[in-house]
Amino acid sequence: MRTYKKNITILLLCNVILAVAWFNVKELQINRIAATPAFQIRFMEEYASLDAVSFIRMVSRASSGQRVVDYSVIERKAKYTLSKEDYEVLLRIVEAEAGGEDITGKMLVAGVVMNRVDCDKFPDTVKEVVFQKENGVSQFSPVSDGRYDKICVSEETKEAVEKVLYGEDITRGALYFASRKHANPERMKWFDNSLTLLFSYGGHEFFS
Repeated sequence: MRTYKKNITILLLCNVILAVAWFNVKELQINRIAATPAFQIRFMEEYASLDAVSFIRMVSRASSGQRVVDYSVIERKAKYTLSKEDYEVLLRIVEAEAGGEDITGKMLVAGVVMNRVDCDKFPDTVKEVVFQKENGVSQFSPVSDGRYDKICVSEETKEAVEKVLYGEDITRGALYFASRKHANPERMKWFDNSLTLLFSYGGHEFFS
């Protein structure tokens, strides 16, 4: 009888040791998974409302090898839907006007074009906005000086345009921009006297 109880006790101790070891291994596995890019959990912003059960389910999916996807990104909807022609025109004018700027500078130029499309004072399509003339003068200098036709669109320009088309607006409502360094002095006088300067960024000044 004593031997039987002793064996039972040993068996229980072995089970406890195995259970503790299993939990330690799972903890290490979870920590390793959480440290990888495939399992980036942004508690403070998007997952603060998860309860314990939801969290455990998420951990289980990741530990099983399933990819954890942020569906808020997948379901993001474009603010603007352009025709293929308008999209190409937008890419080319942004590259021509802001090819030397960083991605923010490129987004600003794209944003101004889209602000004009939204504004009743300007045409309704990107192509019409970009090729619009006022008293015979092109609204965008790359159209008149030929730069529009000579550029090669960069990946950064595509990224900048994509951000704007999906609703990232940093223009503060600007409808005009100019590079004082390269602009015609008489034209800059019109900007200064007729428009409101909002801000400057990179090589451009932005007006409303």
